[in-house]
Amino acid sequence: MQRNYHQWYSPALQRSMELLIFGHGGAPVLVFPTSAGRFYEYEDFGMVRALGHQISQGWVQLVCVDSVYAESWYNYGWDTNGRMWREEQYEHYLLTEVLPLVRHLNPTPYLIATGCSFGATEALHFTLRHPGVVNRVIGLSGLYDLRRFFASYTDAVYFHNPVDFVPNLHEQWRLDRLRETDIILVTGRDDPAAWSNDLLSQQLWGKGIGNALRLWNGWCHDWPYWQQMINTYVSGHD
Repeated sequence: MQRNYHQWYSPALQRSMELLIFGHGGAPVLVFPTSAGRFYEYEDFGMVRALGHQISQGWVQLVCVDSVYAESWYNYGWDTNGRMWREEQYEHYLLTEVLPLVRHLNPTPYLIATGCSFGATEALHFTLRHPGVVNRVIGLSGLYDLRRFFASYTDAVYFHNPVDFVPNLHEQWRLDRLRETDIILVTGRDDPAAWSNDLLSQQLWGKGIGNALRLWNGWCHDWPYWQQMINTYVSGHD
């Protein structure tokens, strides 16, 4: 299995960023880390090994990115709008730096985004805010109402909180692109954030945006479960 490390100084973020790419071809899979995780945790916790067959066969290529969560979502010492501006800079980094690298290395046009826990939150958030960029998104145990991260509610929070902005989507081009996206929400029935998966699924259906809500028995908020989940849904949904 090919394993390649990349590092550069990001103009969008004004800091050094790192990522790992696993595999030689197939559909690129943009992998977001958990809240306190790094770009190498997907490998450390067995997720790369769990997808070893798909990667070695050239069906998927994992692009495991780093985050700036500590500077945005979890930066409780900074003002709300500043935190969300940092998140927008991160999205700009993904769109103008990471994805061009991916396209340079891999001509496959189909893009998958995924993550576990807060990585799932970021994957859905990125997909919904940039319709047409991601073709399939797989959220494993994500939270999709992020208001509890903020002491004050501003327009910036609204535009970055899926269960707030999805009900008010109305631009036809945006709805059309999201209706073409394969959206898969997977979580345990007993996960504390399961309710937000159900709510977001209903809101998407209310806009005519099809999606698959998959509730597994139990809590399921841990790596052994996520290994099973990603194997089940990376090539589609049951």
